[in-house]
Amino acid sequence: MAQTPDTASSPETEAANPGRIVMTKIFVTGLKVEAHIGVYAHEKGRAQPLIIDAELDVATAAFNRLTDTVNYEMVGQAAQAILAEGHIGLVETFAERLARACLSDPKVLRARVRVEKPMALAPHAQSAGVEITVVRG
Repeated sequence: MAQTPDTASSPETEAANPGRIVMTKIFVTGLKVEAHIGVYAHEKGRAQPLIIDAELDVATAAFNRLTDTVNYEMVGQAAQAILAEGHIGLVETFAERLARACLSDPKVLRARVRVEKPMALAPHAQSAGVEITVVRG
């Protein structure tokens, strides 16, 4: 059966059909923070830049109110809260902690966090880093 404008998929018809899940990707790219991070002696006692990209997969039937979605400002707030706890040895540790913090919102089903450390291999490389994905189990 061909879809007419009256039967085409919309948030309202998706909400009326509980057999379908609408996945929405909420993202933050290029978030710059200063972090006390690293395992080498020259990295201790000083801050260095990190660049964060995050993707959060949210399942929802419709977005009608702010409370229906995830506030992307939460990514920056969670990153700052983690960094405020003190020196972190590995970028992997920071990325996983941030991904898990994003899952604290029950609407988030999957969090992918990419953290770049631009000074890690300077001047030989533009950046180095890690990407971690955490999926709600």
